[in-house]
Amino acid sequence: MSELNARPWVKHYPEEISPTIEYDEKPLHVFFQETAEEFPKKKALHFLGKELTYEELYDQTKAFASYLQDLGLEKGDRVSIMLPNSPQSVIGYYGVLMAGGIVVQTNPLYMERELEYQLKDSGAKMILCLDLLYPKVSNVKGNTDLQHVIVTGIKDYLPFPKNLIYPFIQKKQNGIVVHPEHADGTHIWKRVLEEGTGNVKEVDVSPKEDLALFQYTGGTTGFPKGVMLTHYNLVANTQMSQNWLYKTEKGREIVLGVLPFFHVYGMTAVMNLSIMMASKMVLLPKFEVEDVLKTIQKQKPTLFPGAPTIYIALLNHPTLKKYDLSSVEACISGSAPLPAEVQEQFEKVTDGKLVEGYGLTETSPVTHSNFVYADRLSGSIGVPWPDTDSKIVTPDTFEEVDVGEVGEIAVKGPQVMKGYWNRPEETDQVMKDGWFLTGDLGYMDEEGYFYVVDRKKDMIIAGGFNIYPREVEEVMYENEAVQEVVVAGIPDPYRGETVKAYVVLKEGYQLTEEELNAFCRKHLAAYKVPHIYEFRDELPKTAVGKILRRALVDEEKEKQAQANEKTI
Repeated sequence: MSELNARPWVKHYPEEISPTIEYDEKPLHVFFQETAEEFPKKKALHFLGKELTYEELYDQTKAFASYLQDLGLEKGDRVSIMLPNSPQSVIGYYGVLMAGGIVVQTNPLYMERELEYQLKDSGAKMILCLDLLYPKVSNVKGNTDLQHVIVTGIKDYLPFPKNLIYPFIQKKQNGIVVHPEHADGTHIWKRVLEEGTGNVKEVDVSPKEDLALFQYTGGTTGFPKGVMLTHYNLVANTQMSQNWLYKTEKGREIVLGVLPFFHVYGMTAVMNLSIMMASKMVLLPKFEVEDVLKTIQKQKPTLFPGAPTIYIALLNHPTLKKYDLSSVEACISGSAPLPAEVQEQFEKVTDGKLVEGYGLTETSPVTHSNFVYADRLSGSIGVPWPDTDSKIVTPDTFEEVDVGEVGEIAVKGPQVMKGYWNRPEETDQVMKDGWFLTGDLGYMDEEGYFYVVDRKKDMIIAGGFNIYPREVEEVMYENEAVQEVVVAGIPDPYRGETVKAYVVLKEGYQLTEEELNAFCRKHLAAYKVPHIYEFRDELPKTAVGKILRRALVDEEKEKQAQANEKTI
């Protein structure tokens, strides 16, 4: 640890943040038990008008865990959870861990092909899914190892009379109402909780060795990989979060759960942190701007982890000024670069703190962040978290580069994954002597602050010049008419690649290609200025609001291939 203390960023730590922490070597679910015992009557979550105390939530989790064990779940068995944010997603997650299983987080938006791939790759024996997704699960079940399907619905936790009205709303919105029966490997949620005894057989879990989670990476190149995270990985990153947010108080905070729990950032920054800190979670099953604004005004969350696109959507909503967002004290933005303009505007609106953090699925996820309550540097991802070492290296040789020089960001710490499930060769490509190669290009300044230049695979090489999309995007965000932008390299017969900008304008604003091009030329070297501009109503995004740059590039390649076919 003396080596870490000599790192330049440690001198910037406020005295309240310790550079090194004694982590609790306990299974993750034990923290839930401790919180339920210490704060039994405290509200654990709010969901569309329904509230549960920690005692109620924990009792239902024990009932679910015992039911899984009675079905034959053994230590190390994988259980898929395919749900939006809801009480069931919390109960399911901690219940699987309590029963000795490994959670496989599954995106509810997956199509059958993607679902089948993940279930087969993980070897999941059971799945907890939403009733609307039951037909999809049934269609792929025969091609997987699934033995049991547990089905629940949003209405299961709606207060009266919403629970009676909801099926009609569901039919109108989705065109179907699903009524599976409790038989032959299909289990209905209410029956599961009624029949679960709550007598959970204790499973011997070694936090540093035993896995808690398979978290699949986005799979923008090749097939998604199952990131293996241990109980200790997740406990360490959650306790780092507590340490970083040192002005928060156990039992006092209210956390807005907009980020989905099937994404590693929402899982750690909302669910695991809330459980550990006895916070009240305010859960929203999907992101709708007006719902979020109303919820903030009514439920008064103090912590609001999010992503840049979430904050951008709120800031640009026409009714924003109607709502009081002043309860929000702190936000750490993740999953994508945070434009400086967005940070400044959001802090004015809430009077709270919004800082950029950095992390990856493979690191549970957070490794770097700006200080929430102390000095921060706009444009920087901040400094490494406690017990986290980081350096900039040459990808091929793994040699550390000079201060200020661009290379690949490497990290080392207790939150770094065990590896990729069943992919030893791919694990070896990114793990070097305990260091994880992130695939992100960046640099460190003399003070120890880190900056992400771009994803290694997103860097554009046009006419021999290296162009980083993030730099171009930052400039374009400074134009008052631009709401969202993503810059990508598309094939070009002359330059190899050329720079294309996909732009969404703010409502009520107009901007021509010529005007935007002139704006970019004022602020960027000529070779970095986009050659093509495309205005769109929206951009493709993941469930957490990360813009899918690769989807746009693939779309462009497809267009060019079709054009070439026509000319042949």
